[in-house]
Amino acid sequence: MTANDRWEPVQRLRTYEQVMAQIEQRILDGRLKAGDHLPSERELAVSLGVSRPSLRESLRVLEALGVVEIRRGGEGGAVLVQTPGSGMVNLLKLQIALSQFSWTDVLETRLALETWSVEEAAYRSTEDDHRELAAILDRMDDASIEASQFNSLDAAFHMRIAESTGNALTAHFMGSLRTAIHRQMVEMYAELEDWRRTATTVRREHREILDLIVRKDGKTAARAVHAHISDFYKIGAIDGADAPG
Repeated sequence: MTANDRWEPVQRLRTYEQVMAQIEQRILDGRLKAGDHLPSERELAVSLGVSRPSLRESLRVLEALGVVEIRRGGEGGAVLVQTPGSGMVNLLKLQIALSQFSWTDVLETRLALETWSVEEAAYRSTEDDHRELAAILDRMDDASIEASQFNSLDAAFHMRIAESTGNALTAHFMGSLRTAIHRQMVEMYAELEDWRRTATTVRREHREILDLIVRKDGKTAARAVHAHISDFYKIGAIDGADAPG
């Protein structure tokens, strides 16, 4: 018998993993949908033939992943979430912190998402979107603003552009990515030789991007945001702010 012919040992799944697998399969095949309540803990444990502690463990994992919400009280129990949760944010944040993704990976992903978002926003956004984007930029103009708050508003501006495309998945993924790298971005600002000088450039470029969106010049807006993001990462690298871990 050659090495390729050998049988591989069967891996024993822990009880909570088997419970999760059944719930996952019911979601994938449509038997469970967003907003559905799972059976009570007692009923579900009996149906699955598992202990209640094992069931609770699986539900805690699903809650951490943002798949279910555990509610207390009369209408309590496990409910499948109807809006995107924090699971993607938490996963990305930890994996980026553990350097499973390089800053180059982050940069290229941001460029792909944001150039598409800006171009589409130029054609899909409304006057209400424009007003809200302008309001964010007005808050960024505060002369007394600190670096962490400036960065939060910077992220809010880019995420609001994504939201204005009407594509909920892109907006959620963009928000997850920006939240995941928030600490690193704040550290990059803190390590800049003169972050306020950089902020002046960022403000000007944001205004230009918004003006292009309002004028429905999607192609130019996409090129502008590509240069805006790329130049900031170059400034960070020059000043020694490479991907802090």
